[in-house]
Amino acid sequence: MTVGLLVPLGGPAHGGTVHGEHGRSPDRIALPDGFQPEGIATGPGAVAFFGSRATGAIYRADLRTGEGRVISPGPGTPSLGMKTLGRKLFVAGGTGGDARVVDTRTGRVLESYTLTERPAFVNDVVITRSGAWFTDSTNPVLYRVPLHGHGRVKTLPLSGDIEFGEGINANGIVALRGGRSLLVVQSNTGKLFKVDARSGAAEEVDLHGESLANGDGLLLEGRTLYAVQNRFNTVAVVELNGKATEGRVVRRLTDPRFDVPTTVARSGPKLYLPNARFTTPPTPETPYDVIAIRP
Repeated sequence: MTVGLLVPLGGPAHGGTVHGEHGRSPDRIALPDGFQPEGIATGPGAVAFFGSRATGAIYRADLRTGEGRVISPGPGTPSLGMKTLGRKLFVAGGTGGDARVVDTRTGRVLESYTLTERPAFVNDVVITRSGAWFTDSTNPVLYRVPLHGHGRVKTLPLSGDIEFGEGINANGIVALRGGRSLLVVQSNTGKLFKVDARSGAAEEVDLHGESLANGDGLLLEGRTLYAVQNRFNTVAVVELNGKATEGRVVRRLTDPRFDVPTTVARSGPKLYLPNARFTTPPTPETPYDVIAIRP
């Protein structure tokens, strides 16, 4: 394993929005003061969406200019992990125990789903052909909601190798090709699991002694898995085998501008990571930003 220290693409760590030189997109995007970001989704096109864990507001940013605005004020409960499908933004509702589908242009809530009435922490989401799958860091289940229109929520109990304990359990989630299997990282144990989307059976992925502790957002590109390790200010790069039953951490990316990044999404050649700043006491004046790196 090698550790890669990413050289900043340029620009200050804090302050106003940094605009790219000679038409290049900025390497840092300022979010509203006090926003408390957590999740990110990119596309279609050079846009990104960020959710506030404080109010559930949704912020839409133009990645070419760094400019943006709040398109949805939020319900007063968190907006955490999110993914786009055309003009739909699927949003995990954290302690609200819910999921929302938001119009990416108007911010209007198209659908709202109560996933559970129990205390919950609905944390992240991935979109497959069969629906949008959500993790719950408190309860050993996955939830699936339909991609189009009204429909029933499916609750899939997790079984097999995964065991829930204190703290943040199932967190980031991605889908393997075809969507029949999902990869889920467990933050408190540092383990990665391959989950059968039909049965809920979870098989631990052999990481050959490496740990993904504090694992948060995931991004899967082919056999390469990017796993954000939030409080470590690190992105682990894992190369998986063909069946995703084994993986090796080949690099860990870091950057001096990281301040507890939580999630990751790609747009063009760059990866974008919002700084959640968990170790900084939040106030209405606390600045937050998004960092772009080239892996």
